[in-house]
Amino acid sequence: MNIGFIGTGSMGTILIESFIKTGAIKQENINIHNRSKEKAELLQIKYPGIHIAENCQQLAAGSDLIMICVKPLEYKNVLEQMSCSLTKEHIIVSITSPVLIKHLEYQTPCKIAKVIPSVTNFACSGASLCIFGERMEPDDRTYVHQLFSAISTPIEIQEEYTRVTSDISSCGPAFISYFLLQFVQAAVDVTGISKEHATKLASEMLLGTGKLLTSGNFTPETLIQKVSVPGGITAEGIRYMSLQLDGVFNQLIHTTHTKYNEDLEKVEAMVGTKVD
Repeated sequence: MNIGFIGTGSMGTILIESFIKTGAIKQENINIHNRSKEKAELLQIKYPGIHIAENCQQLAAGSDLIMICVKPLEYKNVLEQMSCSLTKEHIIVSITSPVLIKHLEYQTPCKIAKVIPSVTNFACSGASLCIFGERMEPDDRTYVHQLFSAISTPIEIQEEYTRVTSDISSCGPAFISYFLLQFVQAAVDVTGISKEHATKLASEMLLGTGKLLTSGNFTPETLIQKVSVPGGITAEGIRYMSLQLDGVFNQLIHTTHTKYNEDLEKVEAMVGTKVD
């Protein structure tokens, strides 16, 4: 099967490189197109087997499955460019949360899936969030699931929970990294430990914690109980954080949902009609 990628920015490149290095897709079966051809050419230099399409229409004509890795407001233009080449046999995979399955089914005759990846997929880890449209046959779903299994743990979700699940799996690495950055900087400021040393400790801690939570039979609650001895230093630290962070994560989710709803309204306006 030939796979096309429209958009070779940060996430598009992560997906292409991850699929290649795991052997999930052979270079010669990959077609790419990017608005800035220079970015596509840089990928081709690194992976000579990749084919560069001159435009979206050419890419669609030479691909069985098309992954659209562009910003939400670029979708309409991309789909219009491909329209002459799209058929009901094509599978389109969108990686953008505000572009809904119904939007894509309204604008194309294709089989539609939405897969929200994560930067963690570059390490062949983390989740990929999968939503399948009604046109996707069982074999199509199996293929997409197997493809993303090479670089992640595919988890099927309901589209109404796209934003909150993306907050956890896709935005989460940045949120957790921000927390670690503040933790490290505070350690440097208060104690004089080197930032390099503190960052190494924090990174190894996060890796070990992830392993305990995914394969060590711990939940967040039981892990806290294991480390936090009543009256001890960890318990005092958690008590302080519970007071200072009260409501912060609720507000964080409200903030991401507000931005998502703004983007969704823009997409609805771009499509030209509110699709029911």
